[in-house]
Amino acid sequence: MTEKGTARNVRPPEMAGRFRGFLPVVIDVETGGFNAATDALLEIAAVLVEMNEDGTLERGETIRYHVAAFPGARIEAAALEVNKIVPDHPLRPALPEKEALRRLFRPIRKAVRDYGCSRAILVGHNAFFDLNFLNAALERCQLKRNPFHPFSSFDTATLGGVALGQTVLARAAMAAGLEWDTESAHSAAYDAERTADLFCLIVNRFRGQYEEYVGGKK
Repeated sequence: MTEKGTARNVRPPEMAGRFRGFLPVVIDVETGGFNAATDALLEIAAVLVEMNEDGTLERGETIRYHVAAFPGARIEAAALEVNKIVPDHPLRPALPEKEALRRLFRPIRKAVRDYGCSRAILVGHNAFFDLNFLNAALERCQLKRNPFHPFSSFDTATLGGVALGQTVLARAAMAAGLEWDTESAHSAAYDAERTADLFCLIVNRFRGQYEEYVGGKK
């Protein structure tokens, strides 16, 4: 598990109000293929989003776990060529899906409470992919108390296309002036952190419009 930042500027009314009671949490998964029902979940990372005193968002804590493939899971060689994961490597500290999700959810549920939100909402680049794999794992594990909304999400591919004219994560990040390390890409933690940076940057750019809208309602 890696960490960056803490929930140091907790301001429940502002964060809870900004996204209609939802707390954005960035999720990225690395998998054994594209089919959430049959293909292995091999790595998952979550990045918490924090709100500063001035109301801007920034990337917070990163939580990442290697995940052991569920029994009977399919793992395609082409997928491993991209994410560079060696599922049976003796030094790979993989957890069973259920334990990995339990550990992942604890700090997320705490952040939801700290910010006075009703639940988390998944932020992802092509978010449907990450949300489908998360929901499939939850169904297999029969886990209760899922902190995430089951079908709503924020997609930075869409946001990047609207704000920057780029839908590919690497190109959107670079267009936004963010660093991009090709060698580190396709790691769940790295991709989640860049996605979080991109999400915060775009949301912060629209802060003026949001405040004008909220001010007009008062």
